[in-house]
Amino acid sequence: MENNEQIPPKPQEAPRPAPAAGAPSYSSGPRRPSGPGGRGRFAPRRKVCRLCAEHIDLVDYKQSQILKTFCTDTGKMLSRRITGACAKHQRQIMRAVKINRNLSLMPYN
Repeated sequence: MENNEQIPPKPQEAPRPAPAAGAPSYSSGPRRPSGPGGRGRFAPRRKVCRLCAEHIDLVDYKQSQILKTFCTDTGKMLSRRITGACAKHQRQIMRAVKINRNLSLMPYN
């Protein structure tokens, strides 16, 4: 280039509008890892055993209404992770569902 030529100025970027209230911001700022070692944006709320909250000590195979809430439509038992039942009540539910299946009160699927 010769000294006589002038370089055109770079066009300036338009300023970005501010995000609306309540909208997520997608900035390139520091982020916390959300993997197994790090913590995500929020911790899920701890599930409480419904049977403990209602002070039900023993789950019997005759309590079909209670057992149906812990099973899918096809008859599969839901896990503790899904239902939030404590270990004691999950064992009682499991035993009662198996008895109901054996007596043909619930499906085997």
